[in-house]
Amino acid sequence: MDYVAALVPPVVMAVFFIGVVRVIVKTQGGAAKAKEDAAVDAALARVEGGRETPAAGDA
Repeated sequence: MDYVAALVPPVVMAVFFIGVVRVIVKTQGGAAKAKEDAAVDAALARVEGGRETPAAGDA
């Protein structure tokens, strides 16, 4: 019975890992890809714009 208790945690972790990988693969691309890309581009533009503004104000 000890071997069952020793094998359960790795099996549970393997099943969870496989599920996470499947979710990641399924959410790549598709109809939501353009929306996700636009959100990332907007966030990067805000960060880059925030970095440039203080430098211009100091000069």
